[in-house]
Amino acid sequence: MASQAMAGEVIYNTGNEATATVALGINDAGHLNILDDKGVRTSGSSQSGLFGTAYKFSDGTWRDATSPGCYCEGWGVSVDGKTSGYASIDNATIASPSGVVNLTVSSFTASKVGADPDFSIANSTVALTSLPGLTVSQTYAPSDKTSALFKNTVTIANNTGSTVTDVQYVRVMDWDVPPTEFNEFVTIKGTTTTTLLAQSGANGFDTPNPLDGYNNGGFSADCDNSLGGGHDCDKAGVSDHGAYFKFNFGSLEDGKSYTFDIFYGAGGNEREALAALSAIGAELYSLGYSNDAGSANINSPVYAFAFKGVGGTDITVPEPASLALFGIGLAGLALRRNRKGAAKQA
Repeated sequence: MASQAMAGEVIYNTGNEATATVALGINDAGHLNILDDKGVRTSGSSQSGLFGTAYKFSDGTWRDATSPGCYCEGWGVSVDGKTSGYASIDNATIASPSGVVNLTVSSFTASKVGADPDFSIANSTVALTSLPGLTVSQTYAPSDKTSALFKNTVTIANNTGSTVTDVQYVRVMDWDVPPTEFNEFVTIKGTTTTTLLAQSGANGFDTPNPLDGYNNGGFSADCDNSLGGGHDCDKAGVSDHGAYFKFNFGSLEDGKSYTFDIFYGAGGNEREALAALSAIGAELYSLGYSNDAGSANINSPVYAFAFKGVGGTDITVPEPASLALFGIGLAGLALRRNRKGAAKQA
């Protein structure tokens, strides 16, 4: 495996842009949306030219679902209810022009596997600037369960010398699903069964700072979970919205860590996206759909954002067609057994 230290990189699910179908653009602090050294490659009337979560359409063009319009994808961590750090290009200020607040990047590397010509793995480690013993490492790599998704393994580690309490983590993105960016549908499922989920909703423009809390902002009230208790929604829209999830992992003793997984990617249609979520056993997820004359387009690329290891259970189920095939298989097995039984009696 060959690796290289850098400020950010695009990684591909096959390690080769020519054969890849999904790509992520990862900044050195672990948040998405970058313009790498190969230049502008995403295409479409509303495409930004950056890579965040990109899918290669059937015409061979890369189209991104998190960077058009605004670079609204980011994450944040907080402890003790008073100290936080977060990263999102859209949250850049004069004081923090990079959008990275109270985080110090310890390392960022991108890796190639074997003879791969392009990168497929990225590793980011940061520390809270004001509490450097609290670190967050994120390792992005193609999922070993499905080619449609990347897995980001997140580890929050406490080496501050004492227990930290109220450990919270936010991940938020604005869905801009091509080819109808700024005008899409969103699904959010798993909120009622994910025990560590504190808040969720469809305001993709919200800040990733956990101490700010979730603000609905008038986006898709059907998905709003700002008061807790869980609230799923199915193909809500149509609007320019996204997905926001805040988790509370409780206390973390000195020398201990907490690890969970986040998934990013897309399928060529809803069936493929749901099959990918089923392959990983998603506990909580959001799907972004393009707009087809006022309804969610299930036959064009559907983008996915999911979690595992956050106190939930596998909420994926086989799609109706798969269930039907399973039923036919059981019926065939029963018929064969009956025939064998009849043959023995004869």
